[in-house]
Amino acid sequence: MNLSTKTVSLDEGRLPFSLSDGRKISVPLAWFPRLLYASPEHRLHSELSRYGLHWDTLGEDIFVAGLLTGTPDLAPCGAAPA
Repeated sequence: MNLSTKTVSLDEGRLPFSLSDGRKISVPLAWFPRLLYASPEHRLHSELSRYGLHWDTLGEDIFVAGLLTGTPDLAPCGAAPA
C-alpha cells in the first residue's frame, strides 16, 4: 500500500499529519531544524506530494516512510535560509 500525506499543520512545537489510510501522526518540530528555525511565512509554503511534503524555499522534504519509522531530519541546526 502506498501511503501519502493528506494534510499537515503546525502546532505548538509539533507537526501533525493525516495520512491517506486514515492514520494521524504527530512528530516534534525539533526533528526538522529547517522548519523549527524558519519563519512562520516560510513554513506555510509546503507542497503535498505522493511521498510526503516539500518546502522549496527551505530545501526541506519530509517523507511518510521516514515519519512512520521515526526518522528525524539530520540537517544541522539553523540550516534554514535567512
